Amino acid sequence: MTVADLLQGLSSAVPVTWHGPALAAVETPCPGIVADSRKVVPGAIFVAVKGQQTDGAAFASEAVGQGVAAVVAQVPPSGTSPVPWLVVGDAHEALARLSCTIAGDPSHELSVVGITGTNGKTTTSYLVHAIFEAAGVPCGILGTVSYQIGATVQPATHTTPEAPELQQLLRQMVEASCRACVMEVSSHALALRRADFTRFAGAVFTNLTRDHLDFHADMESYFAAKRRLFEMLPADAPAAINADDPRGEALVRVVGRPVTYALTRDADVRAENVASSLEGLRFDIRTRHGIVHVRSQLLGRPNVYNILAAVAVTSELGIPIEAIERGLAALAGVPGRFEVVSTPADDVSVIVDYAHTDDALRNLLETARPLAARRLITVCGAGGDRDKTKRPLMGMVAARLSDVVVITSDNPRTEDPVRIMEEVRRGADAETRQRHGQVLSVVDRREAIAKALRLAASGDLVLVAGKGHERYQEIGGKRIPFDDVAVARELLEARRRTFRAG
Repeated sequence: MTVADLLQGLSSAVPVTWHGPALAAVETPCPGIVADSRKVVPGAIFVAVKGQQTDGAAFASEAVGQGVAAVVAQVPPSGTSPVPWLVVGDAHEALARLSCTIAGDPSHELSVVGITGTNGKTTTSYLVHAIFEAAGVPCGILGTVSYQIGATVQPATHTTPEAPELQQLLRQMVEASCRACVMEVSSHALALRRADFTRFAGAVFTNLTRDHLDFHADMESYFAAKRRLFEMLPADAPAAINADDPRGEALVRVVGRPVTYALTRDADVRAENVASSLEGLRFDIRTRHGIVHVRSQLLGRPNVYNILAAVAVTSELGIPIEAIERGLAALAGVPGRFEVVSTPADDVSVIVDYAHTDDALRNLLETARPLAARRLITVCGAGGDRDKTKRPLMGMVAARLSDVVVITSDNPRTEDPVRIMEEVRRGADAETRQRHGQVLSVVDRREAIAKALRLAASGDLVLVAGKGHERYQEIGGKRIPFDDVAVARELLEARRRTFRAG
């Protein structure tokens, strides 16, 4: 595809003001669309998007000097441009349109299911993936943990990649003979229009609780970003919406084909006869297409909601009930989501989870509490350079629902980890003044996990929350290798050796 073709396609999709040479000057093949001046290649189209830290327009002249064939920006050139320079109202929108076009609109060749919400996106995406695969529909995944294309799995760089990478990954899925894709669609991605012009065959709304207020400013802006996914849906695409969430009703009014699911309210898809144990979940789901008998290895009430969401959207997409049941039974677990890392040889239980908001932590602790034979010991913290208002709330929840809390460093990023921990501890201390409990602070995360295990007696459950599948800590702007699961397993092995020696 030539640069001229792409620019002409863009100008037919969004309003543009043209500066510089005419189309005839760029009848050359385009090697790609780039939004990062550090990744410029000669002949590419440079889209100058405005980020949180920098404005790409400041690097547009530099990109021209590096040989780009055209520039798309929200501001005109400072002088006469030697290359076509298109001024648009929203560079993020233009980036999405160009990315879709150069990739050949791959979402039109796949059944793409978008999943958004504060909590549960990853587990729900794994469930939908398992159901598609059980139905004989090869399915890719784009999400927080990884990008899966056929047999290829690569670590995720973002929950939802930037538009050029997103569309190329979808194209790779088509070329790998995938027929479906399940995609976590983050609020950041929706606000920054990364998924614009992607054709979604269905969508899921899990829930909305406090998170990302450093980016969205308030809950209304946060919800508005989530709502965009449903505003983008084709009228005939099913939208699985959590009717137990207060925001669900507003989404039902937005879409053409809502399918509601719930545990406590009337809904199109309902759970019945729920039984939960250490072996997993057993319950029935009443749908428009019949009853699904659930036999899942996943644990706890939050996973009932995740399963309901997956069943709601896949049943409306025509997946047979028998395939849905096989898919649900086949999924053994999700990395870093209520991941049990202890073994029957251990005298304590250890679980690692990604919960990093107060609501997610509450759900996690309420799920874990019945599984603890004795005490519940929680290791948690909060991330730096993110919403500060949730820090004391997380401390309060941890102290209210745990017997012992060990507050530690999470991903402090550019903030002082001790300061973050103090903010978490304020909430925990306020709670422990009302209740009996123990709160400790250990800044080194490895030592915090070790401290929790030293405090643990036989029958206790140690919960390590906040990082889940992540294999690093972000400290001082650098990523330091760190894996909660690996560290916990290593410390458990040392504990077993000590017990054998004793």
